[in-house]
Amino acid sequence: MLGDLLCATPALRALRAGLPGARIALVGLPWARELVQRLESLDEFIELPGWPGLPETETAPLAQALGFVATMRQRRWDLALQLHGSGAVVNPLLASFGARLNAGFAAPGTPRPAADRRRFVAWPEHGSELERLLVLTDALGLPRRGTQLDFPLFDEDRRRAAALLGEGRWALVHAGSQLPSRRWPPERFAAVADALADSGLQVVLTGSAAEAPLVAALRQKMRQPALDLAGRTELWTLGAIVERAALVVCNDTGISHIAAALGTPSVVVASGSDVARWAPRDASRHRVLWHPVPCRPCAHPVCPTEHECAAGVEAAAVRAAALAALETDHA
Repeated sequence: MLGDLLCATPALRALRAGLPGARIALVGLPWARELVQRLESLDEFIELPGWPGLPETETAPLAQALGFVATMRQRRWDLALQLHGSGAVVNPLLASFGARLNAGFAAPGTPRPAADRRRFVAWPEHGSELERLLVLTDALGLPRRGTQLDFPLFDEDRRRAAALLGEGRWALVHAGSQLPSRRWPPERFAAVADALADSGLQVVLTGSAAEAPLVAALRQKMRQPALDLAGRTELWTLGAIVERAALVVCNDTGISHIAAALGTPSVVVASGSDVARWAPRDASRHRVLWHPVPCRPCAHPVCPTEHECAAGVEAAAVRAAALAALETDHA
């Protein structure tokens, strides 16, 4: 969710550069509103009430979905652009907006508006998410404006982070993830966090309010003290803590993309995910550890077997990568 949208920010900058006079709106889920309001590439956020087949949402009641489509048609859009993958689910939604022109991705056999076929490109099956999305803006002749991810922070975000952290040099350890299948074991995070504390860093543990029990379990397994901020930071304060940290250690989830956007060195344990698609581009600054298993990339929220992809990444390997990242960045 968050990572998906951050990976789309280079394509959104290309859209803005190619259409500087356009009013550009993003249709998305409610959580994205604040990020859209901070992005210079976008002018407006439109909340999607839900749509059949979208795994991130519940299906909206029919009357609500039809009302949303009717409102979109009244806007008389010049262009509707699909940046949500192969298009099997979203292209019919896109067509329902009634825009003068449509463009996007379409896998073989995927529906697309007949009058706009030449503005739809094949969904790339390989490569990073960032580069896949830029395939479309490249095909439309929109000029690239770099590949850096956008995660704008304000001074107030940094002040809130400073009030929580105080002085010192910090390592951030984030053991949570939206899907349990993407989580490395908390006892292994604890071993890495202890090694970072032994190296002289202060350790801050972060997570959502729902992840507080997970973070508490991690904290209890540590030998060294740590600051537990689970449930005490909203997205932007968390981002400012990432920006200030000497290192981030996390799962392959949204905070990994925040670290990439802000240039903070990171060590990422990729359990179940498609590493080639989601790993940060700068492999020297962001080190991704993963264990190959036949079932990855994983489509299960909870692993139905023994979570072999996570179990195969040893704490010693992550600890070594974390300490090496600190030495490299400090050199």
